[in-house]
Amino acid sequence: MSIRVIISGGGTGGHIFPAISIANELKSRISDIEILFVGAKGRMEMEKVPNAGYPIKGLNISGLQRNWRDLRNLSFPFKLLFSLFKSLWIIKKFKPVVVVGTGGYASGPLLFIASKLNIPALIQEQNSYPGITNKLLSNSVQKICVAYENMQRFFPSQKLLLLGNPVRQDIIDTASKREAGFKAFHLDSNKTVVLVIGGSLGAKTINESLIDLIDDLHSMDIQFIWQTGKTFEERALEKCRQLKSVRAQAFIFNMDLAYATADIIISRAGASTISELCLVGKPAILIPSPNVAEDHQTKNAMALVEKSAAIMLSDVKAKKELKKTLIDLINNKNKQIQLAKNISEMAIVNSSKLIVDEVLKLVETNES
Repeated sequence: MSIRVIISGGGTGGHIFPAISIANELKSRISDIEILFVGAKGRMEMEKVPNAGYPIKGLNISGLQRNWRDLRNLSFPFKLLFSLFKSLWIIKKFKPVVVVGTGGYASGPLLFIASKLNIPALIQEQNSYPGITNKLLSNSVQKICVAYENMQRFFPSQKLLLLGNPVRQDIIDTASKREAGFKAFHLDSNKTVVLVIGGSLGAKTINESLIDLIDDLHSMDIQFIWQTGKTFEERALEKCRQLKSVRAQAFIFNMDLAYATADIIISRAGASTISELCLVGKPAILIPSPNVAEDHQTKNAMALVEKSAAIMLSDVKAKKELKKTLIDLINNKNKQIQLAKNISEMAIVNSSKLIVDEVLKLVETNES
């Protein structure tokens, strides 16, 4: 009889990628396994998960709006009730031996029902400040895998496991790819390279900050690899058409080579990105997005800043202060070395493997 596992997580790439990474690790370790995803209808997991080769069921669930006067909140109790019943139906039909949640709207009802049916469950929390779903579920699950220290502020300490966030495996050894990176991006290995990333969709503040200062920095022989996002690509390419040292594109597919080539990285502070930066071990300037629940990107960034592992600029100050902050860092080699050393010490390698080890322990407990 095959092992059956349900994984629920979505809403953002930060929830989806860890979920798929855990599924891939499970599949590589167990030949006779069935994995079913459960997500929220209309969210990106309904496309990303099938593209990764896994079946997914959708719940008609959404979050509460921050503005309590928003009329969409009136439908929330009904959506929650229907999602609980559908979660019960899915679990009864699929019969999982363990359930894994990585956050997102669908995780709540699915893991809640699993706990009521005494099915072992595990949460993987990516951020330094957990979302409301995972906080509510913490008393119902058996294990909580986290990526930051001091998470006992939010979760029962006896359930906590500091195992990091699953990341793409091709970035683990970027040092050996540095020469290949310069060739791929047609850049000069004798000049400083700044990698600018704002997530797969780009980041408006980072893009507009860079476009305001790129002429001045270009004249200083600083080179850029710039992930603009689709909506900003045309404007960036028009600006950079005459600048031979700027490589602007909507999305960087060979991110391992971009990381390998970079001397300094400017980035948002999503959980998966932070975990990648720790593994890459390069000095970073973080500009957290203000448009996320619980302002968790600022809290993610502060977890690094408090250990002198990164520099943080608030979104509202970025346009005014990014140029000076970047130039000061470029001119301060000792600061670069300190930041690189400290951020590297926060890296956790093989997170997917470590998390799946814990999932399989729950499987053994359920089968014994």
